[in-house]
Amino acid sequence: MEEISWNDFMKVELRVGRILQAEVFAEARKPAYKLLLDLGPELGQRKSSAQITEHYQPEELIGRLVVAVVNFPKKQIGPLMSECLVTGFHDATGAVALCVPDKEVPLGTRLL
Repeated sequence: MEEISWNDFMKVELRVGRILQAEVFAEARKPAYKLLLDLGPELGQRKSSAQITEHYQPEELIGRLVVAVVNFPKKQIGPLMSECLVTGFHDATGAVALCVPDKEVPLGTRLL
């Protein structure tokens, strides 16, 4: 594994957001949801696509806190312009489990 410096790590803006909307992304090649996140007053709302359909239903995602990378360039995914990357971990079967704070924290809080 390659080591990185603290400055390298600090380049990645990992922020807490709350899922406001979640719906099936019917146009996606792989099963996914379209998400709308509230990342707090500094960053506002951003859209994302997430391949998390094996562990979650859209209605249970509403209101959940997640960790997202907010300083990647925007990426066109089919008809959706993704504005951030919601983070997660692959489980033993390859399905994605969300990376989430285990306590309530202010929206937009940066992971350090």
